[in-house]
Amino acid sequence: RNNQIMNNIILNYLLKNFLKTIFVVVLVFYCFGLILTLFEEIEFFKNININLLTPLILTSLQVPSIIVEILPFIIFISSMWFMARIRNNKDLLTLKVFGFSNLKIFFILAIISFILGWLILFIINPVTSSLSVYYEKTKSSFSQDINHLVTFNKNGLWIKENLQSKQRIISAKKPEGFNLINVSIFHLDNNSSLIEKIYSEKVNIKDNMWKFEKTSIFKPINGILVEEKLNSFEIESNYNYEKINNLYKNFNTMSFLSIITDYQGLLEKGYNKKFLDQNLHTMLSLPFFLFLMTALASIFTLSTLGKEENFKLIIFGLVTSVSTFYINDLSLALGKIERIPLVLSIWAPIIILSLFTFIGVLQINEK
Repeated sequence: RNNQIMNNIILNYLLKNFLKTIFVVVLVFYCFGLILTLFEEIEFFKNININLLTPLILTSLQVPSIIVEILPFIIFISSMWFMARIRNNKDLLTLKVFGFSNLKIFFILAIISFILGWLILFIINPVTSSLSVYYEKTKSSFSQDINHLVTFNKNGLWIKENLQSKQRIISAKKPEGFNLINVSIFHLDNNSSLIEKIYSEKVNIKDNMWKFEKTSIFKPINGILVEEKLNSFEIESNYNYEKINNLYKNFNTMSFLSIITDYQGLLEKGYNKKFLDQNLHTMLSLPFFLFLMTALASIFTLSTLGKEENFKLIIFGLVTSVSTFYINDLSLALGKIERIPLVLSIWAPIIILSLFTFIGVLQINEK
């Protein structure tokens, strides 16, 4: 019974202090992110008459998504810091006296990271994605840049173009390949009066010259909308298929829950299947990535008991972090250009890290 009580005390110690370390590292990165991103927001709003509070609020909305993106790096730093600290202050030796081997300590911390990853996906990620959506919508309301005047919601696609002598408002039920389905276009003058309304069941937007099929054009004449029907029709737009498609590759605005609960619905709205699969598997890999980054930190930190190794740990940590993210990005790039299957490109770095850490963890268990 005494052993059970002591085990519970040690587990509580590891859990409490490891999570505290993660919180401190997250807070430090949040402050750095807030400062760096704030300058970008101030630059964006420099010609707009607003108070400083607006860019500060928008920055605070954007930074949480950045934190989630770099979470594997944060977990790696936190794990190294925590384990180096208990090694340097001799707590590690005390833990070993009570039967906690390097392997056992590693598994406890790695499982905490693994569970934390799932909690982030189901609890934190929906919040950060909602903040990102609000950030995009709020910023677009201040934007004079055409790239920000596009939205995609349950009602379909909506685009606003500011042309030289008029405004163009485009709505479509959904994208379908290179086409937009059930398209309505309103041309308004500078006084927001209707110039004409264009309707077509299908519009090809492969390039900037949009091609309409079976088009109806309504023009107001003496207060009455007069319809003109055309079999084919073209207009030039600032947008094409590639440009519109790229606008919806922002992972931050889509939550893990929305993908797993409404995957088919998102496809029906026109989201690209490859994009959804990439987003889904990237999120699914997060808990495993956090587990393995804790494993890497354990291998570097628990392999020695000397304080003099701290500088080497910092160097190894930086090199490992950069190398890991480089391999991850390289693998994903190969998947995007279809050199390897996209799903494999996401999980390949996880598999490689698993093999490396398996060997390394066996070695630290012998220390």
